[in-house]
Amino acid sequence: MKNFKFALPILFLTFAAFMMSCGSGSSDKVSKNGPEYTSAYICPMHCPGSGSDKMGTCPDCEMDYVANENYKKKDGDGHNHDGHDHSGHNHEGHSH
Repeated sequence: MKNFKFALPILFLTFAAFMMSCGSGSSDKVSKNGPEYTSAYICPMHCPGSGSDKMGTCPDCEMDYVANENYKKKDGDGHNHDGHDHSGHNHEGHSH
């Protein structure tokens, strides 16, 4: 019974520390601009540097890529026109 008195607080503190670390909010600090978030096909685990314009597997965790629901397709000329003004540069050769 003596051991139980010492084990209970240690168990409680361990559990509390675990729960606090899970809700630390560190996901807010992750940049979601890398290919693991912006490619047409992405790793479900968002492994750093993963992502592709074709189906395949993640080179890091070897999971199958999935279609990115948030993928913004680029124009045929290879650049995305979202979020910038189109004045000031030549638009010949590609359509909008």
